[in-house]
Amino acid sequence: MKMLFTSLPLKNHTLQNRIVVSPMCQYSATDGFAADWHLVHLGQFAIAKAGAIIQEATSVSPEGRITYADLGIWKDEHVTKLKQITQFIRSQGSIPGIQLAHAGRKASCEKPWITRNQIAPDKNNGWQTVAPSDIPFHEKDHRPKALSKEEIQKLVTAFKTAAERAVKAGYEIIEIHAAHGYLVHQFLSPLINNRTDEYGESFENRIRFLSEIIDAVKDVLTTQSLWVRISATDWAEGGWNISESTELTKVLKSKGVEVLDVSSGGAVRHQQITTGLNYQVPFAEEIKIKTGILTGAVGLIKTGTQAEEILQSNKADFVLIGREFLRNPHFVATAAQELGIDLQWASQYERGKETD
Repeated sequence: MKMLFTSLPLKNHTLQNRIVVSPMCQYSATDGFAADWHLVHLGQFAIAKAGAIIQEATSVSPEGRITYADLGIWKDEHVTKLKQITQFIRSQGSIPGIQLAHAGRKASCEKPWITRNQIAPDKNNGWQTVAPSDIPFHEKDHRPKALSKEEIQKLVTAFKTAAERAVKAGYEIIEIHAAHGYLVHQFLSPLINNRTDEYGESFENRIRFLSEIIDAVKDVLTTQSLWVRISATDWAEGGWNISESTELTKVLKSKGVEVLDVSSGGAVRHQQITTGLNYQVPFAEEIKIKTGILTGAVGLIKTGTQAEEILQSNKADFVLIGREFLRNPHFVATAAQELGIDLQWASQYERGKETD
């Protein structure tokens, strides 16, 4: 039996296979509103039979966007188009998910295919960024404003109301983005967070912001599955590490988080990452073994055989794939063919199986 094409039961949902589309920013929104691009982009993966599809980082506030073209869910008007997207994904047998995010000090940037540079607050499409401390990501960046405790609580509420809108929009997986050097990760990392109040210094204090977000979001969920994406390590001396990630996971699991989406890096520019096939998989494996939580492995997973080996070796419960889906939106069918699985295609595409 090929594990990649077995179902994955969650508490209230079941993935039809263990291939999940990873969140991938498209930088194609206006004022946070999803467009037909997002419908077609995400919809193609549902037609291709991905088990679940996690929508790109969707900001809980205007200032939380990485760029001015990011998706948002900070106002009720955003829900209408998002609902159309989730309805289509479900109609194809896939599970729609959304990643709720705030970029913190890495916000207010230009689209990556233009420059990626941060835009100053006094420039068009720029704004004042915020962070746990006033340390910029890059020496050329505008210094972020250190959040007050009152502002932190407003952001916790922003995540909660964003989750409420996500539920109304029909998302069945709610993922909190606590990775890649964005705001929640900024609180976790001692390389970024130099606060001396109850949100800084100790491990318990640095995880407090995420813990409060989880408690708030959990209150508005009904049958939705709650996931968290973390960076398991900062890849930098003195930074957030796999040991702390494991301890954090135990806390998150006790609070009702069902799945941990395990990535790494992104916190600081001096990180030293050793990349290669499966380079992040050991982090997912260690967390899975030490905590028992369902884990997803990510990063340079390119083939069905590679994904199958990860699952057969009990290194993760499923795989999340990003760039390979951009190269091949029908990756699921390719992986099935590679593994000798007769995958049922969408009826409209069945004749594509004919080779003569």
